[in-house]
Amino acid sequence: MKTYRVGIIGLGRMGSTIDDEGHTPLPYSIAAACRASERLEIAAGCDLLPERRGDFTRRWRVHAVYEDYTEMVREERPDLVAVCTTASGLQKPAREAPDASFRGDSHAELAVALAEMGVPMIYVEKAMASSMAAADRIRDAVKKNGTVFNTGVLRRFDNRYEVVRNAVLRGDVGEPRAAIHYAQSSLMHGHIHSIDTLSWLIGDPAISSVRGEIAPRDYVIENDHIPYDPTATYELMFENGVRAWSIPAAGWEYEIIGTEGTIRSLNNGAGASLRRVPPGDGHERKGRSNWEEAPFDFVTPKSTVVSCLEDLVNAYETGRKSLGNIETAHHITEACIAVAESHRRGGAWVELPLAGRDLYIWHV
Repeated sequence: MKTYRVGIIGLGRMGSTIDDEGHTPLPYSIAAACRASERLEIAAGCDLLPERRGDFTRRWRVHAVYEDYTEMVREERPDLVAVCTTASGLQKPAREAPDASFRGDSHAELAVALAEMGVPMIYVEKAMASSMAAADRIRDAVKKNGTVFNTGVLRRFDNRYEVVRNAVLRGDVGEPRAAIHYAQSSLMHGHIHSIDTLSWLIGDPAISSVRGEIAPRDYVIENDHIPYDPTATYELMFENGVRAWSIPAAGWEYEIIGTEGTIRSLNNGAGASLRRVPPGDGHERKGRSNWEEAPFDFVTPKSTVVSCLEDLVNAYETGRKSLGNIETAHHITEACIAVAESHRRGGAWVELPLAGRDLYIWHV
């Protein structure tokens, strides 16, 4: 069984230390996931800050650490590179753009450069780009170079959500009609997850149109620039007729409602509830108040990060598309940015693909 060498750019939380914060299921950092996988080994790390490079060496006993990622790739020739920097390229605790001209987009810039350097597999933290112009450049570079690509929308790689998806796709709730995400969230750091997960749970049909708003409601977008990551709500229309909404209440739950029942992922993936129309005549089946709880076998959680990275390896070895392939990641990013575009148009429906590509939304 071949083992693949991994280089990590950005040796902070997601790259190295997030496991210390109590996130589950472990392992959660890229480095810890590599140590847990039989298919991966840590080859090298890269960070602009010398103290992070030193901590990475002490923590993981990896002495190949670099300040310059191009030198890391040239010297170490990793099979997979994980981009774990901030999206803007600014060091935390930066919470907004320094001025109206700022267009920092570290995830996009690094993804394009790594693809052009011939790195076979790339993991990029979410959101992969802060504008569609940058997302287009990633898509073009990845497709041109045959790069296998996933982003950090980790519910797509979570077996607790996979069993919910499987129930929907095999028809346990009948034909899906509506999809709902429950939780207040920022647009680029949070709703990139919620839109991706809703899409994943119903089989990734294309999103045809989007409408939404950002907070505050009277915020005016100027010069194609939003200098912070705004709280947002949205509505989506999928090409198969399913409509989806974000509800800014409760805590990270998802519900798919169909013609024969409903399934809801509970407590940020910790469980699930399936209710179905009971057997009976046509009159009873028209009702919705008599849906009954149905047995639903849940699963022991597995590391989403290990699953994501090993999905890259499996796609690379077999030639199949990765679960978070570039076309899907590009499309979900566009739907997310379209929420802000709809806000700019007074909450009107916005058709995808977007005509304008330059709206930039800063995020961490």
